[in-house]
Amino acid sequence: MDSRFRGNDNDSKGDFMKLGLIGLGKMGGQMVERLLGGGHGVVVYDKSPEPVKKLEGQGAIGSSSLSDMIKKLDKPKIVWCMVPSGDITLQTIRAVAAEMSAGDIIIDGGNSFYKDSKRTAQELAQKGIHFLDAGTSGGIWGLKNGYCLMVGGPEPVFKTVEPVFKTLAPQDGYLYAGPSGAGHFVKMVHNGIEYGLLQAYAEGFEIMKASEYKLDFAKVSHLWNQGSVVRSWLLELAESAFKNNPDLKGIAPYVVDSGEGRWTVAEAIEKNVPAPVITLSLLERLRSRDQECFGDKVVAALRNEFGGHAIKKD
Repeated sequence: MDSRFRGNDNDSKGDFMKLGLIGLGKMGGQMVERLLGGGHGVVVYDKSPEPVKKLEGQGAIGSSSLSDMIKKLDKPKIVWCMVPSGDITLQTIRAVAAEMSAGDIIIDGGNSFYKDSKRTAQELAQKGIHFLDAGTSGGIWGLKNGYCLMVGGPEPVFKTVEPVFKTLAPQDGYLYAGPSGAGHFVKMVHNGIEYGLLQAYAEGFEIMKASEYKLDFAKVSHLWNQGSVVRSWLLELAESAFKNNPDLKGIAPYVVDSGEGRWTVAEAIEKNVPAPVITLSLLERLRSRDQECFGDKVVAALRNEFGGHAIKKD
């Protein structure tokens, strides 16, 4: 086994598992690579044949359809879905479930709304199929650094799949969060916090850009990571972004929101929890689509750095 992918002590042969993974995009494909490096068997499927062929060359077992993928799995069959949130996730899970039987396991590693995940778990339970919602953070850096995993569902099922989480995550990088929906709930709040952090950094660099001083933002980012109370991985990515493009030229000040921030704000309102920073950071993303702002370019650049999220060009 490649020691780089041993997030925890996962060194006995009995810990190796075989699972299917659907969705070989910027995160799913790298998750397969990390699983293969950790000694697991992975059957892969994607609507596009190119990533399937690429991963076959690295040791994965390719499949031509969902049905073909599931036939190549052993009981209990374990399938990890890594597709965009929303209706496509629900349709994919239902299609997978139609090919499964009682005792099999489906994992949703996307950014699904936690209430949808609770409903999905109840729907699958009627067929005796187990469901885990696994909030997954790490972006395009997960292959190297490991993925932070927040998992909800029946704890015995979590324990069954735990060797997979051990390989995907760094040391102490995964958590059984609680019953169905808990994993995606924690990931939702995680992303809401991310909105606020990104906005704070953006406003700080915007203030510095408007000042009388000609500052090197890459050097400032590097400096703040040397013992400062605002040091973070986001600042490391800011340093990288500013080194590559000091003035963020060509990046439109247009910041996309992918849903989790809205859900977090809605949850705060529903539970009567004041969350002004996260709420305003969401509103700032909406405002970014109407006017020029260097801070918005910072947020757009950082989202591209950590998650490979697309950026609009000037």
